Amino acid sequence: MPIPECPPLPVPDIDPAAALLFVINAASGRHDADVTRQVIETALLAAGRTGELLFAPPDDLVRVAQRAARMATERRTAVIAVGGDGTINTVAQAAHAQGCALGVMPQGTFNYFARTHAIPTDPAAAAQALLRGAPVAIQVGLINDRVFLVNASVGLYPQLLEDREAYKARFGRSRLVAFGAGLVTLLGRHRQLRLRIELGANAREITTPTLFVGNNRLQLEQVGLSQASALDEGCIAAVMLRPIGALAMLGLIWRGAMGTLGEADTVESFKFQRMRVKPRRAWGRRTVKVAFDGEVSRMSMPLQFQVSPQPLYLLKSRAEPAVSDAEQGHT
Repeated sequence: MPIPECPPLPVPDIDPAAALLFVINAASGRHDADVTRQVIETALLAAGRTGELLFAPPDDLVRVAQRAARMATERRTAVIAVGGDGTINTVAQAAHAQGCALGVMPQGTFNYFARTHAIPTDPAAAAQALLRGAPVAIQVGLINDRVFLVNASVGLYPQLLEDREAYKARFGRSRLVAFGAGLVTLLGRHRQLRLRIELGANAREITTPTLFVGNNRLQLEQVGLSQASALDEGCIAAVMLRPIGALAMLGLIWRGAMGTLGEADTVESFKFQRMRVKPRRAWGRRTVKVAFDGEVSRMSMPLQFQVSPQPLYLLKSRAEPAVSDAEQGHT
């Protein structure tokens, strides 16, 4: 079902003399904050630009991001997200709502959004790149009224993220810890979701441990899903699993690691622009845990997944292609 036509917000007009607004997650230690400040100030000085650094504790991040986005619109400047996927999502939500430009300095573990848009994961290089960038319209997804840049999902994936954060708190932040936590979750017992999904006039009932919606080419391509091309068509991709046991799940993990997940007969994927998801029975669950860009929250059913009619304006070079894993040294 096509998204209703509506005029997009105009491309933000940025005044190079206006101070950029950096929203920084202050959850890291004092040393990391000092390093971040030094990197930003050095890049600003070299470019002859000015900036305002807004350090926000996690429980105040939403308010600070919203205030910064309003100020960016009023001052004809951009708001810059400095942090991991959750921080970037929060600032992107505010920037999208205001129609102002967003810059990104990634500090996460996987950085799918940054890598897809050729944003360096090195802080100094990222700061220099955004200072050279111009606002470019990019596609974002919505789950109800919440923006997601990379993915949104219900079922197994939110549980995986909660377990991963618990393991990181205990063993430290690294890709190895994240992979190990995910392995433990995926091989455990899974609660099945009984859902009704509606795609325009078509509806079907499904039973699945997880429903995953992706808006990131790199992530979809890494695991071998052909629906990555849906993003070129103004769509997003849905992935769901048939109910399977631990041994079959182990096989899927292997396929994902090898980039052949799309070949598994227990995996179904399809592209769409708008999808409504609700409990199969009228008296089913009223709220559900939802994961979006690495964060987990509860949302009321039904859920509406869709391509946002309004783009997000990201500071990036129009000429630079997406950066591959090899180019950034990832495995």
